[in-house]
Amino acid sequence: MADNRLPVGTGLTLDSGLRPLRQTLSQLRLRELLVEVQERVEQIVEGRDRLDGLVEAMLVVTSGLDLDATLRTIVHSATNLVDARYGALEVHDRDKRVLQFVYEGFDEETVQRIGHLPQGLGIIGLLIDEPKPLRLDDLSLHPASVGFPANHPPMSTFLGVPVRVRDMSLGTLYLTDKTNGHPFSDDDELLVQALAAAAGIAIANARLYQQATMRQSWIEATRDIATELLSGAEPATVFRLVAEEALKLTAADAALVAIPDDESVPAADVTELLVIETVGSAVASVMGQVISLADTALADVCVDSSPKQVEKFALDGVDVAGPALLLPLRATDTCAGVVVLLRHDSSGPATEDQLEMMAAFSDQAALALQLASSQRRMRELDVVTERDRIARDLHDHVIQRLFAVGLALQAAVPRARVPEVQQRLSEAVDDLQGVIQDIRTTIFDLHGGSQGITRLRQRIDAAVAQFAGSGLRTSVQFVGPLSVVDNLLADHAEAVVREAVSNAVRHARATTLMVRVNVADDLCIEVSDNGCGMPDQFTASGLINLRRRAEEAGGAFAIEGAASGGTLLRWSAPLLQ
Repeated sequence: MADNRLPVGTGLTLDSGLRPLRQTLSQLRLRELLVEVQERVEQIVEGRDRLDGLVEAMLVVTSGLDLDATLRTIVHSATNLVDARYGALEVHDRDKRVLQFVYEGFDEETVQRIGHLPQGLGIIGLLIDEPKPLRLDDLSLHPASVGFPANHPPMSTFLGVPVRVRDMSLGTLYLTDKTNGHPFSDDDELLVQALAAAAGIAIANARLYQQATMRQSWIEATRDIATELLSGAEPATVFRLVAEEALKLTAADAALVAIPDDESVPAADVTELLVIETVGSAVASVMGQVISLADTALADVCVDSSPKQVEKFALDGVDVAGPALLLPLRATDTCAGVVVLLRHDSSGPATEDQLEMMAAFSDQAALALQLASSQRRMRELDVVTERDRIARDLHDHVIQRLFAVGLALQAAVPRARVPEVQQRLSEAVDDLQGVIQDIRTTIFDLHGGSQGITRLRQRIDAAVAQFAGSGLRTSVQFVGPLSVVDNLLADHAEAVVREAVSNAVRHARATTLMVRVNVADDLCIEVSDNGCGMPDQFTASGLINLRRRAEEAGGAFAIEGAASGGTLLRWSAPLLQ
């Protein structure tokens, strides 16, 4: 066996030779331990800093109530928390339709080059359908990846975390490309999940605040409309207020109000609506246009009495191509009208909460319209009652006294010896007879409202008043006993006036309009305006209908330039004997 001992006399032993080696090894182990301790301390410090960053981010995220600002704060805090270059937050509804998409890391020039925002396809759509965390080292290798649109900056690493509140998914938080070039870690995922939990509560609170604020705005709008109606404002003025308030509260681009010709017709029997109010330049040209309800969403809204959202609303003369909201104005089994709110294609769909508030708004507005209509009928009844009283007084007192005076004068005629006096007395008797006849006619007209006569004056006034909100100054003059006009002729007269006023508003760009209704041996209607006349491209279907009505009634129709400028329309028909 080999002898490992050192030679005798050298003065060295094996232990003394290994001592430096042991010291060196001990120093190495100590250095490694110190390095490991230092790394652990750095990790603890870094972890503490990241936890502090998480707490700070959660406090910032939950501090606001404005929904848009909250969404932007969530994205900004998430990107800072894990040092991501790009971040985005998608918010969807219960039907998984993307409502909002907030992003960070893109400048406006890049956004303009990319064009439309994500539509919920690819990995984004996957996380909407399956809301659970997803971490990828390379986006392009995932089976659900559909690539990026043109001019989109390249992205590789990815971290997606769902944003929830209780068991409901509100959206997804997306982060890509850490600034240090490393993939996202387990710690990154845990931190973002914790932030997403706080973000879900913040979004829910901001939505509740937004809903409360919006509900208050709808209530105030309904109150204003009811106040206007019950204070005696004209329906045309209130219809414009309804359109303006609905436009403002829904952030729509244009609005119009269409009503049936006869508000007493059951909703299921309404076949046409007349546009009597518009808000926004995109729909100004459809004022006075008649909309057929055959096989349209408007018919469903009238019958079902509930708001409806359609992807497209096609109407001649409407320049807004996009989704539309249809709000019915219905309080009983009749349809008082429909409010159409038009939006551009870029506008998102209305939420369920918005539709619910719109339904309450339209119901309250329709109820206010019905109450105002009842008040008008009560006032008309008061007027009719007062007319009956005046007519009785005229008949029982005034006419009888005039008869007595007339008989006295007539008895004095033979006693007069001068021929001129006899002639003057005879003329006075004839004049009294004429006055008596005029009073009889007045009495007949006063009784007309309570005997179911045509109410021609009210119908003509109502036809003109429908366009009161268009900026057109109108005046109406009646001459002769309107009560002698039969129902059929009254229908013709109302249609003539409505068409004539509609043409003046839509085509002639008139500012003043005069309607004159004269009843003698025939019914004569004259409508004159100060507009520019009929345009060359004017569609004469309405005038053709007026000519046909005149022919059916055995009358005449003519339209010509007025002497003072503008247009003069004449329509006449004989009275039935």
